[in-house]
Amino acid sequence: MKPNVGKADKAVRYTLGILIIAGGIYYQSWWRAVGIIPILTAAISWCPIYAPFGISTVEKKTQTHN
Repeated sequence: MKPNVGKADKAVRYTLGILIIAGGIYYQSWWRAVGIIPILTAAISWCPIYAPFGISTVEKKTQTHN
């Protein structure tokens, strides 16, 4: 699996996952389980929804020529 989740995307996913889990705990809802998904995709740097569409938020390294 080629990484397709960049640094900024990871930060958003971690934050969103934590907020969903916290909300699920607060409201005693099953949503706390859903919060694991964005955290997991951030941790492995790969999103299965991005893959079939060829989406990647990973910054491409640019080479400079001297």
